[in-house]
Amino acid sequence: MGVAVPFPNTQPTGYEWFEDEPVFDPERHLQLEEPSEVITLAELGYDRAEIATKATPVAASSPFRMLSDEGAAVLLAVARRLRSFARPAGNRIERMTRAGCYRSRWLRDLCISQEVSNHLERIYGTAVAPHPMPVHLGHINYEPSSIDAAIDKWHHDTLPLDYVMTVTDPARVPGGRFEYFLGTKHEAADLAARDRTPPPERTAVPDFAGPGYAIALHGDMVVHRAAPLARLTERISMVNGYVTLDTSIDEQSRTADLIIVDDHESLWTEWAKMAAWRARGRLSDLIEGLDFTGDRDAVIAELESAVGDVRLAIDEMRAGERMTEHYGG
Repeated sequence: MGVAVPFPNTQPTGYEWFEDEPVFDPERHLQLEEPSEVITLAELGYDRAEIATKATPVAASSPFRMLSDEGAAVLLAVARRLRSFARPAGNRIERMTRAGCYRSRWLRDLCISQEVSNHLERIYGTAVAPHPMPVHLGHINYEPSSIDAAIDKWHHDTLPLDYVMTVTDPARVPGGRFEYFLGTKHEAADLAARDRTPPPERTAVPDFAGPGYAIALHGDMVVHRAAPLARLTERISMVNGYVTLDTSIDEQSRTADLIIVDDHESLWTEWAKMAAWRARGRLSDLIEGLDFTGDRDAVIAELESAVGDVRLAIDEMRAGERMTEHYGG
């Protein structure tokens, strides 16, 4: 069973469980189907050396069904119930709800479902687990208040792997489509430096067949957004985060971006646990694999690498707030 850090058995201050929810039942609420297509990071233009340090060579899948009709209806009801907790995500998203898995047991159990993790493992081609930080589980985006605003600006995610799921029926929503850039995040940064965004001819717009359909994404590597609506209406999507269980690869997170987004009581603790989990994995690899050597500097480098995520977490916590990164509308 793929678990990085177990979901906490207590809740942060101020979070209470919803009453009168259905119990999550994989047999009733899931309808897992295979994507028809998977594209790779190499197809987006990343080179072999960079790909080798990442969680998976997969960039994105085509949309596939994840929830049954009943499951999609329950998720929509949960998302509407969580709307009252919506707030901005820095300067990128006007309305989103985080940490919903501390309020909805149904959402929690969907987001840590082993059946879903197993399904994503087959798509990604590597062992994965729900993200060690529950603030990254069941992130929900809502429509903005202005017709001129993108629901979510062009960006790459603050976590390695995720899926993006339609909660409302896309056939009933004018505009607001999920889009991703057929290029690298380095190209997107170059465009942003010239006050430009990914052009339409290099943008993929996957077709989601209905609510409860999802696209598997290498979120840290694929630049994407939710486009503006053509008319103001309810538009909800959900993002659920994952990590590869291989702690030897790059960490692939921008957790410091969350300091202005998430409640600090949950953020500091979850962040520390994630850094400790990665350090434990890397220290175990060092214990098992470090050969005898007289090269002191090489040994120091191995130790520094093993605890690098802990040191970075400490430094970024102390540095404090910074604006969330994005590449414009």
